[in-house]
Order: sequence, then structure tokens, then C-alpha cells
Amino acid sequence: MKNKLILVYAFICMIFCSCATAQTGQSSIKTDSTAEKMLIYQLSNGAWPKQLEDGSVVKYETPLNDALMAKIKATTDKHATIDNKATSREINALVKAYKTTNNKAYLIAAQRGIDYLLKAQYANGGWPQYYPDKSIYRAEITYNDDAIVNVLNIMQDIATQANDFEVVDKSYVSKAENAVKRGIDCILKTQVLQNGKPTIWAAQYDQNTLKPAKARNFEPASLSTSEFVGIVRFLMRFKNPSLEIKNAISNAINWFEATKIKGYKFEKFPDGKDRGLIADPTAVIWARFYDFQTNKPIFGDRDNSIKDNVADISFERRNGYAWYGAWPNNLLNKEYPKWLKANP
Repeated sequence: MKNKLILVYAFICMIFCSCATAQTGQSSIKTDSTAEKMLIYQLSNGAWPKQLEDGSVVKYETPLNDALMAKIKATTDKHATIDNKATSREINALVKAYKTTNNKAYLIAAQRGIDYLLKAQYANGGWPQYYPDKSIYRAEITYNDDAIVNVLNIMQDIATQANDFEVVDKSYVSKAENAVKRGIDCILKTQVLQNGKPTIWAAQYDQNTLKPAKARNFEPASLSTSEFVGIVRFLMRFKNPSLEIKNAISNAINWFEATKIKGYKFEKFPDGKDRGLIADPTAVIWARFYDFQTNKPIFGDRDNSIKDNVADISFERRNGYAWYGAWPNNLLNKEYPKWLKANP
């Protein structure tokens, strides 16, 4: 009887110790509050949405509640996208969170996102704005808002084991190298030619023909200045760049130097009621879109019309879009001269 009591006592102690060890191990796992939310928002195909099923924008600072959780659960894979930094933003954040916390769940989620990006890449090297949804302009190769550049920077970080991406499984390195190689090939092929001379890039391209394409009605097929900056910065990342990459960079820079608009800024008028060009002798800006043949600024409207004066489009569009900007200033004045010195 005594021996049985001893065995029972030992068994109870073993269970207690096991539970205590499990609880101690569980509490030792560090977490990151934003990364935890990203795990919840991640779609079944590994990507992330920029908007939920009801159209609400994904904001990680928004507290989770039952209503929001229901919206997240209702959001399907058709919302998977690289637009507005979606998916690339989360992969970057989760990799950094893993480095900080050593929480394996974050690395697994990031690698699922990388798998999505690899799968979404076209054979020609481009990426669609959305995948697998191919409706309207979502299947087009999309440089707009740095969508593809954000993806290519991740792939290059994996390939070179940089910016915390050394934590990613080494099996991804060769895959990322291949994705970067094909991506650069797509960039070089889509640089728009004028009389055989390379200029800059359009914001979107047909995924089959690689010809520039329109997106929304007010975003016509055109030379797109905002996107150029991110593309050139990506190409400037490479040590010992090929002659093709050097030429792509220098030709784009030359085009920008030739299309500067000096002496104006695009802001609210003094009465605060409308926006337009205002004289400013210190300002240097560029239009968002330029005509392929003439290099003159063009402006689209919701009715699919194209104007050559921003004052001629609707009030709503004139005041609701970045028609002019100083996007390339740092690139032209600081980054490119530094790069050129290293790559004469």
C-alpha cells in the first residue's frame, strides 16, 4: 500500500512539473503586438489584403474586436495584392519581428508571404497588382506606387542576405536570385523608347504584350514620373552593374533632367478653395504623367478624358490626386551623382 502511495505521489509530481515546464516555456515566447495582428490578417494563400471584404482599409493600429474579426474572416484570397505596400510591408515587418523576438510563427508567416510572391511572378519577370484576381486592370504588370519595386527589394534582400533577411531559410536564396534576374529583364524590356532612345517607364503594362496600359480612368497610359524614382533606386543597388543597367539608369536620369518644370509648385491657392500651379522661383517639379510622343504633361479624369492642362479636369480630381511632385529631386541631386562616381 505504501509503495502504491509513493507511485501515485511521484506521478502527481511528474504531471505538476511537466505543466510548470510547459507554462514556463510558453511564457518565454516573446511577441510583437503588430506582428500578432499581421498573423490574423494573413490570407490562406500567404498574402495580405490592402482592403477587407467590405472595402475598409487594413490598419494595424485599429483595435481588434468581434466586428472587425468577422470582416477579416470574410476576406478571401481575391483580395491578395502587392498594391499600397500590402504583403511586402508585412513580410518586412515579420522578418524584423522574428529577429527581435525569435518567435518562429513570424518567420513562418513571412516565408508563406515570400512563397506567394514567387508564385505570383509572371514568366516575363513582372508581377500583377493582384493575384489571383485578374479582373479589370489588376492583372497588369504594375510599377505604380512602387508595387513591383517593393517586391524586388525583398527578393534582392533574400538573395544577398541583407536587411535582416539572412534569417529566411537558405532554400529561398536561389529562388530569389532567379526572381530578381527575371525582374530586371522585365524592367529593361519595359523602359519606354522614343525614336529608339530609352526614356523612363509607364505605371502599368499589359502582362502579355508588355505595352503600356491604363489603369483607372484618370490614370492614362503614359510616362509616369513617380514610379521612375523607385525603379532607378532599385537598379542602383547592384554592385558592378551591367552595361544594360547603367544605360537604363543614365537614360532615365537624362530624361528627367530634360523635363524639369522650373519656377512653379502645385499647391492650394491662397483662398484655399482649389489647387493649381503657383509661381515660385525656387521650385522644381515634374508632372505625374507625360505624353509618350511629346513629353508634355497630361491629366486624366474620371470620364476617361485626357487634358493637357490640370485646370481643365474636374475639381474633384484636381484636388484628389498628386498631379505634380518633386519625387526625383534627391535622386538627381544626391543619389545619382554618388552612384555615378562609383560607376563611371
